[in-house]
Amino acid sequence: MLRFYFVIILSLPFIIFYLCKAGYIEKHTDAYTEKDRYKVAQSAISVLKRNGFIHTDVYGTENLPAEGGYVMYANHQGKYDALGIISGHPTPCTVMIDDKRSHPIVTTQFITLLKGIRLDKSDMREQFKTIMDVIAQVKSGRRVIIFPEGGYYRNRNMVHEFLPGAFKCSIKSKSPIVPVALIDSYKPFELNSLRRVKTQVHFLTPIFYEDYKEMTTKEIADLTRNRIVDAINKVVLP
Repeated sequence: MLRFYFVIILSLPFIIFYLCKAGYIEKHTDAYTEKDRYKVAQSAISVLKRNGFIHTDVYGTENLPAEGGYVMYANHQGKYDALGIISGHPTPCTVMIDDKRSHPIVTTQFITLLKGIRLDKSDMREQFKTIMDVIAQVKSGRRVIIFPEGGYYRNRNMVHEFLPGAFKCSIKSKSPIVPVALIDSYKPFELNSLRRVKTQVHFLTPIFYEDYKEMTTKEIADLTRNRIVDAINKVVLP
């Protein structure tokens, strides 16, 4: 967490500017497109990466579908995961986040700026409404990041089982599944150090609806997880 607090302190003037900018955009939401919002978010991430001595190598952007909505399913390692993906994703996207984790200062403004999706895990009815909303958004062309492990557990480059229910968003929207392999994404905010760190984001080959429509959610979850695990192992287990 040393780097996290260091970045916050070093970036304080920009954070104040960013909070004011995000608040202004929210009050004048009709004047800003999703692309405008995304540029502001990527700019904020760029500053945090620079001040935190974080470098992220991005691979596979050519695999991203050129048109339409899709869901990116990524392994979950820590607080930097969504930032790393968004920093390397060339077109606007958003993220689904546990409602309890979404309200600290800066985080809440960031989620609001991206029109992120807050999932209330304590209320089944609200969860259903949220999932239906995500399905509608993906059908309309939005790109959404979901972490199907359901959280992160200091597992570093190990990947827990994926929750099958997370894949209903793709099944119901009949959209492509884009597996995303994160490598060393835990290092920025888990290691108690200020040394330069490097993380990797790998956008893998999409799994299209025609390829998974006959499969169960468990089979889809396992297929997606296995592709991510294989991609990680190719890097960390040469």
